[in-house]
Amino acid sequence: MKTASHPAVRALLLCAGATILLSACSPKFNWREVRSKDAPYSVLLPTKPSTFARPVDLDGTVLTMTMTASKVDDTVFAVGSASVPDAAKAQAALLAMKTALVKNISGTVRSEKSTAASGAQGLSSSIDIEAVGKTPAGKEEILFGHFVSKDKEIYQVIVMGPEKQVSRENVDTFISSFKHN
Repeated sequence: MKTASHPAVRALLLCAGATILLSACSPKFNWREVRSKDAPYSVLLPTKPSTFARPVDLDGTVLTMTMTASKVDDTVFAVGSASVPDAAKAQAALLAMKTALVKNISGTVRSEKSTAASGAQGLSSSIDIEAVGKTPAGKEEILFGHFVSKDKEIYQVIVMGPEKQVSRENVDTFISSFKHN
């Protein structure tokens, strides 16, 4: 009896080989829901995130922004959140965030859409952009940004990476998952 040609042994070897191959391959995008401890939002991120806070200057208004971000290859998925001193400054803060991020890639805005509303729950507005530019090293970058204000709270929900590697499906999954709680 030749063990290599026996159907049961062959099946076992094939199964073991497939198991080894499958265990070596892990999905790059392992979406998980993340709820912020610092601001009332939830979002899906493709990998385990890191969170840090730092001061930012948004056209003369200095705030502490908390960033929660994850990275897949060279593509960054991030949510920044902060509170402005009063709701009247929120729209200016959104514009300042948008401008700073586009400037970071020496970019040009390809498309932009803005909305604003006031209701029983207060003032809210949003800006959605797609921008392209280049890193200081000359690599082409694309930026998708969703900037949101809800009363005194402001958020930037962004995807940024090499234009040829960023999947619109992943951008849509990430940005549409952002929920203000």
